[in-house]
Amino acid sequence: MQSSLRVVRVGARPKAAGREVDWEGRTKAKNQLFFSYLVTNMFYRRKILLALLQIFGGKLEKINLQKLLLHFSTRQQTPAYDFIPYKFGCYSFSANADLTVMVRKGMLAEGDKSFTKLGKTNYFKQLRSSDAELLSKIKGEMGNLKSNALIRRTYIDFPYYAIRSEIAGKLLSRDELKIVDSARPKSNKAILFTIGYEGISLEEYLNRLIKNDVRVLVDVRNNPMSMKFGFSKSQLQKYCANVGIEYIHFPEVGIQSELRQELDSQSDYDKLFSLYQKKYLPRTTETQLRILALLKKHKRIALTCFESNIHQCHRKHLAEAISQLPEFTYALKHI
Repeated sequence: MQSSLRVVRVGARPKAAGREVDWEGRTKAKNQLFFSYLVTNMFYRRKILLALLQIFGGKLEKINLQKLLLHFSTRQQTPAYDFIPYKFGCYSFSANADLTVMVRKGMLAEGDKSFTKLGKTNYFKQLRSSDAELLSKIKGEMGNLKSNALIRRTYIDFPYYAIRSEIAGKLLSRDELKIVDSARPKSNKAILFTIGYEGISLEEYLNRLIKNDVRVLVDVRNNPMSMKFGFSKSQLQKYCANVGIEYIHFPEVGIQSELRQELDSQSDYDKLFSLYQKKYLPRTTETQLRILALLKKHKRIALTCFESNIHQCHRKHLAEAISQLPEFTYALKHI
C-alpha cells in the first residue's frame, strides 16, 4: 500500500538569520552562524535562571525551581525553556543542563535537593523589562507557597505535565486525577510517523513524540552527531528512555555528509533524493523490512532526521519506500 505524507505544521521557534544547520550537512559558515545564535540565546536564558534564584532569596529546591520556571516561561511571548512531563511533573532538560554548567563555572552551588546562587551580581536588573515584570508577578503569586502547594497548583494549571508524575496521587483529588488522565495521549492506531528537529528544542521535540504516543524512535541519520543540545545519538537515546520511548539507530539508510554539502535550492535537494532513490534505497530493503517489523510490533514509531521541511529530508523518501512494501497497510504522517 502506498501512502502520501500529510504535512502537519506546528509552530516553530524563530530561527537565526540564515538557515539552521547541523552536522548532517550544510557549510562551515552556516554552522558558525547558528552556533553564534545558540550561544547568545543561551547566555540570556541563564540570566533568567540566576534572576529567578535571586528574587526567591538566592536558593530554591530543584523541584520548585522547575515549577516556577514553567509558570514563568509559559507567560513569555517566546518561552526561554520548554518542558516535558516527568517523574515529578514538568521538567526542562535544557534548564538543568544550563544549571549544571553554571555550577561548574562557580556561579551556583548544588546540593542534593537545591541550587544556591553565588556572588552578588544583580541579574534581575539585567533582564528585559517584560521578563523582570513577569518574574515579579510570579514571586508575588507563588512566593509564599510551600513545595507541595506549588506542585499541586502546577499540576492543576498544567495537567499534561503531570501525566508521568509519581506523586500526583498523593497531591490531587480523584476528580483532578481524572483530568490528568484525560491529558494522557492514548492511541492504538498503527502509524508510521516522521519528525525533524530543526528549529525546535529537545523538549518540544519529545512532546511531539509523547503527544502522538510514539513508542519507538528510529534514527535514520547517517551521522548522528548534532550541534543542538540533546540530539547527538547518546543524548537522544538517554532522553528518549527518560520519557519511555525506545531508541534505535539505522545509519545505513542515511545519506553521507559529503553528499549534502551544497544544497542551496529545492532543485539541489531533488537531485540528491533522485540519486538516493535510485542508488541507495534499493540497497536497504532489509533495513526497511526491519523498520516495518518494528511498526507491526509497536504500532506507533517515528523516523527522525534533522530537517523540519519534509521535502528537504531523505526520511520522506525512506518512509514512502517502506509504505510500498507488500505488507504495509498503515498510515503515514509527518509531525
